[in-house]
Amino acid sequence: MKTAFVLGGGGVLGAHEVGMLRALSEAGIVPDVIVGTSVGAINGAFVAADPDDAAQRLGGLWQGADLQQAFSGNILGRAATLARSRTHLHAIEPLAAMLERALPVADFADLALPFHCVAASIERASARWFSSGPLVPAVLASCAVPGLLPPIEVDGEHYFDGGLVHSIPVGRAVELGAGIIYVLHVGRVERPLAPPRRLWEVGLVAFEIARRHRFHEEMAALPPDVQVHVLPSGGTQRAPDLSQLRYRGEKTNVGVNIERAYKASASYLAELA
Repeated sequence: MKTAFVLGGGGVLGAHEVGMLRALSEAGIVPDVIVGTSVGAINGAFVAADPDDAAQRLGGLWQGADLQQAFSGNILGRAATLARSRTHLHAIEPLAAMLERALPVADFADLALPFHCVAASIERASARWFSSGPLVPAVLASCAVPGLLPPIEVDGEHYFDGGLVHSIPVGRAVELGAGIIYVLHVGRVERPLAPPRRLWEVGLVAFEIARRHRFHEEMAALPPDVQVHVLPSGGTQRAPDLSQLRYRGEKTNVGVNIERAYKASASYLAELA
């Protein structure tokens, strides 16, 4: 029976997925296929490239300088980027350089495991799945958060973040023939939404409804012979906040998120054994 890891989006909160990967590795659970979106496409690419060492490699990446530097810069620098571009706060080049430097392969064909990541086509207003060709452009397209990063051009078409069309793409794993699916996420689906109380919360709540709706629909429509395990993040319950749109965070918070998700997921997996 084919096993899939599905890695969802969530900006800097994607560090939770690193803890989950560590727990899965220690439990001896090996994937046959990787599916990712947004920051889950970054994490998923490393798993597909080197499944045996991915958790350790990603732990160093998330707590090191490379990922932080890809989204570094002071307020004036971000303001200058926005003034020049009129559409985004960060240039894509630092993130692209980090991925090219850190990923051990450059093309989907050279990955150790099949890997599928999704991005949202601007011209067609629909999802595009990447599973062949150059790896870094596909991952960049999948994690191009609107307003934070520019749209990414691939083959003459422009793409935004895959979370706009598939926040946690369980359905894709089913289409690929997976019978056992482990869902790695950032903790947001574990807590219910509440009505917004401030103006800035309105957009976040609306976005959360949109991103969760498809996931819940796909979970409700699962074939009876498919097993899905939604790993716990170990995070505290709180209302949606701006952290879900960020790709930068304090190293201490990143480390805490990794450790919490590791402990919660390790406990969950131990109960399955």
